[in-house]
Amino acid sequence: MGRKKVYGLTLILMVVCSVASGLSFGSSPKSVMATLCFFRFWLGFGIGGDYPLSATIMSEYANKKTRGAFIAAVFAMQGFGILGGGIVALTVASIFDHKYNVPTYEENAAASLVLPQFDYVWRLILMFGALPAALTYYWRMKMPETARYTALVAKNAKQATADMSKVLQVELEVEEEKVEKITGSERNQYGLFSKEFAKRHGLHLLGTTSTWFLLDIAFYSQNLFQKDIFTAIGWIPPAKEMNAIHEVYKIARAQTLIALCSTVPGYWFTVAFIDYMGRFAIQMMGFFFMTVFMFALAIPYDHWKHKDNKFGFVAMYSLTFFFANFGPNATTFVVPAEIFPARLRSTCHGISAAAGKAGAIVGAFGFLYAAQSKDPTETDKGYPTGIGIKNSLIMLGVINFAGMLFTLLVPESKGKSLEELTGENEGEGDIEATPQEGSRFGNAATASNVA
Repeated sequence: MGRKKVYGLTLILMVVCSVASGLSFGSSPKSVMATLCFFRFWLGFGIGGDYPLSATIMSEYANKKTRGAFIAAVFAMQGFGILGGGIVALTVASIFDHKYNVPTYEENAAASLVLPQFDYVWRLILMFGALPAALTYYWRMKMPETARYTALVAKNAKQATADMSKVLQVELEVEEEKVEKITGSERNQYGLFSKEFAKRHGLHLLGTTSTWFLLDIAFYSQNLFQKDIFTAIGWIPPAKEMNAIHEVYKIARAQTLIALCSTVPGYWFTVAFIDYMGRFAIQMMGFFFMTVFMFALAIPYDHWKHKDNKFGFVAMYSLTFFFANFGPNATTFVVPAEIFPARLRSTCHGISAAAGKAGAIVGAFGFLYAAQSKDPTETDKGYPTGIGIKNSLIMLGVINFAGMLFTLLVPESKGKSLEELTGENEGEGDIEATPQEGSRFGNAATASNVA
């Protein structure tokens, strides 16, 4: 179908499901939740398609000197999305809080939780997510198909040249013979499940899937500790001192502050340094410091539990987020879009991202149970005993260390053209470095690396 067409379909799916999530219906709370889960599942399906396409399209348009920064910037924009979502939640909660004078749970438990108008709060917040997505539809549809897909996958050199002529606003020469030679070569005919792919890229795919899987276990499990941390430092008061709308506001404020102070800076540090330090160095550094901080939190955990030491705990907790984003959370998104052949690039990126989401499930749900106290009297209601937070943190440190080891399977892609990395132009020379005289377009397959 092509990158552009599927890119538009995933966007439509995200917009429709965001609106539908806010319109979730049912005759009982359980049925509303079932409807909500249905639409959020398909929203996730659309986002899952958008991940590899966004990375792949940017990698195929960017030049090799700044390609890492451009792909990382695509990913880093979700930091602003997190901030935007927090601001929307804060705004909606403030409006409803000022309009309705609702008592705290301590004052009147029933009245603090049940107010029909509050049902609109979460619906408005979820539906607002459709707006920024819908605003991008026009530009997505105006964007031409990437030249690499058109030339190397669709095998239409003339159309690839015409598309890139519009993008670069220069006259480009069609080089059909060179494109036909590359696409017709037996070296470029192997499939995803072939021995040739396993020989050339099998370890690379293992590296990208395993590192993304391990990262997301550690990254998403960190949310387990937010409640205790935010409460300990006074960002969230005890539940009895709030009503439902106050809790929405306080949690949104705390998460927005964390995003502003650690998440967003981490993303943009990656953007700034990825084409200087390289993907491998940043990913290894990120996993290393995440390992260090996890062990530093876990081993003297009893020390951090004292009230006077909570701010130190928060500082290291924030640094763990920072080095996750100035580290593997960004690079695991970047690298799969660079090291696989054009015809398999989106597929392999999608497989890597799917492995990451499997890790997110393990981190969010597995450690939700694992982090429960060993003492049955101290577990959350409805949960069995676990291994405790201290041992959970130690496990996460080990997982981050494993991420360092599997990073050794991932090649460095800094400063190389996509064809150099994938071997698609073996025997043809570095086409990107030697374009035809009088043309800024080496061939249709590498047009997007010329600027």
